[in-house]
Amino acid sequence: MKSLLLLGSTGSIGTQTLDIVRSAPQDFRVAGLTASSSWERVRDQALEFHPEVVGIADPRAADALRPHLPAGTALVVGADASQALAAEVEYDTAVHGIVGSAGVLPSEAVLLRGKTLALANKESLVVAGEHLMALARERGGAIVPVDSEHSAIFQCLRGEDIGCVRRIYLTASGGPFRDLAVEELSDVTPEQALRHPNWDMGPRISVGSATLMNKALEVIETHHLYGLEADRIEVLVHRQSIVHSMVEFVDGSVIAQLGPPDMRGPIHFALHQPDRAPSNLRGFDLSLFRELTFEEVDGTRFPALELGYRCVELGGDAGCVLNAADEVAVDAFLSGRIGFQEIERVDRSVLERRPGLENGLASLLAADSRARELAREEIETRALSSAP
Repeated sequence: MKSLLLLGSTGSIGTQTLDIVRSAPQDFRVAGLTASSSWERVRDQALEFHPEVVGIADPRAADALRPHLPAGTALVVGADASQALAAEVEYDTAVHGIVGSAGVLPSEAVLLRGKTLALANKESLVVAGEHLMALARERGGAIVPVDSEHSAIFQCLRGEDIGCVRRIYLTASGGPFRDLAVEELSDVTPEQALRHPNWDMGPRISVGSATLMNKALEVIETHHLYGLEADRIEVLVHRQSIVHSMVEFVDGSVIAQLGPPDMRGPIHFALHQPDRAPSNLRGFDLSLFRELTFEEVDGTRFPALELGYRCVELGGDAGCVLNAADEVAVDAFLSGRIGFQEIERVDRSVLERRPGLENGLASLLAADSRARELAREEIETRALSSAP
């Protein structure tokens, strides 16, 4: 029986992971759960799975949760609760579904112990990929990607020599605005941006799919995971979200991983690997697989994608700065303070003004903080200039 720590148990990745645990209770034990503030969901999860410990970031949510926890379940409270559980709980695999750069320190804590990190938090590698990959090698830990694109690459590369890879193709659905006239993008609303045509995802990832910033970050992530240069990573628009990624080898062979757009697939693989365990997940479906199309990315429609390649070339704190700026800019868009197209403009401006700090984790976290300040300044300037 494999013991699991769920970092971000109330989000999309966490709840779908628990669906898989329910379907195979003989295979998994939930050792710990963490969440930010959704105490009612954590209560229900704790009563069902009886973890040894629960972590809650929000003290008020923790106060509401405390009297409802089952006997024998401890409670850890505070902003560093996820990091604390990653460092102290006994588990085999940590499923990391926290969104944003807040997930970096919990990732480090898992890898410091040489554990398996089932990673859906792409920001960890975008912000501190060099540091975390080195830590995994030094401590004997493993990073198993959970996001669909990198899970696909991971599966395509099993048993292959990375030196025989000619190119990796990341696929993108194109999001909700892939057919909208470019001149209309300035008027789109947050509600429209959150209506992804294929996937049910959180707000930040949904907006990133609409701008293609999510693929910019995945380019950086691919660079760190597999050590590939920017010119060996390509992004294609694949509207059906069936082909999750492809690997082209030096002999011209192309291997792809396919499946319906369901995050339970890559989660199931990450939990069971290196084995393939039976599941009731849908496989080949002619109604879905009948037509698979691929298109080049329109740089005019999706200018954010280029920023990912730029960060690979710059190295150092560039990915960290881009991610921090985008988190702030997306929040400003969702709250109505800037327009949709201004997200990329804020991101680009902050990247151009990046602090350029050294590549240690403390310096990266300082660069993250500084980039957020620059992004907020940029947003305020834009708001003032557009005021009547």
